[in-house]
Amino acid sequence: MMKKGLVIFALAILLIVGGAMYFLSGAGDFIRAQIEQQGSKFLGTQVSVANVDLALTDGRLTINGLDVENPSGFSKSDAFSFDSVTLDLGDVVKEPYVIQNVTVNAPEILYEFDDGGQGNLIALKNNLMANLPESDSAPVEESTEGPIPLVTVENVTVSNVRLKLNFENLPTGDLKIDTKAYEITLPTFNAGPIGKPDGMPADQVGAAIVNAMLDNVISQAKAEAKRRLADEAKKLAKEKLDEQKDKVVDKAKDKLKGLLDRD
Repeated sequence: MMKKGLVIFALAILLIVGGAMYFLSGAGDFIRAQIEQQGSKFLGTQVSVANVDLALTDGRLTINGLDVENPSGFSKSDAFSFDSVTLDLGDVVKEPYVIQNVTVNAPEILYEFDDGGQGNLIALKNNLMANLPESDSAPVEESTEGPIPLVTVENVTVSNVRLKLNFENLPTGDLKIDTKAYEITLPTFNAGPIGKPDGMPADQVGAAIVNAMLDNVISQAKAEAKRRLADEAKKLAKEKLDEQKDKVVDKAKDKLKGLLDRD
């Protein structure tokens, strides 16, 4: 009887473990679908994810191949492209679930302008702010799979951002800029904590992270653009000054020649 009881207990354990593994095997697909669905809703453009790898034994979740398309009115290029985003998990037993660190390494970000001088990243940020709940007290929307879990993030680290600046459509007046598209690498920046102490819906945490990235990238991109335009303006001013100098010298030479030619 004892042997039979042990066999039944072992079978029960196997069924429980099997059920848990079946659930966890689908967790990556659920998370991927939520990122695509909520990301597209908040940013007002298509967000796609290749796959999500959930490794609970390592306490890590990795989002692979995350792309954000440009908003309407801009080029067909992606605005954001991430090879991977890694989340180091903390307490995942009860809500709010804790993410210790979100690491984004070497994302590609495009900052370009339309014919009216509007930036694509500004358009994304405007979409994001327009679609966020008006207050923390706003009711939490449920997904088709149930309520969206509450999450807190300890820190966000974004490093080696490869920023592509494109001025092709930006009118620059008399400034004849030879190169209107170039790439720079931005310094590492950190954001966080997010959602403390009570947590916020996971989709809004993602929106908060994207918003922090947009603020940082837009600020640095504008500073870089101003620096480039200022350099070109100084160059143009010097050319104009040199041109005026040449005219004055030529006039002086003509006057002196006229004086020397007198009888």
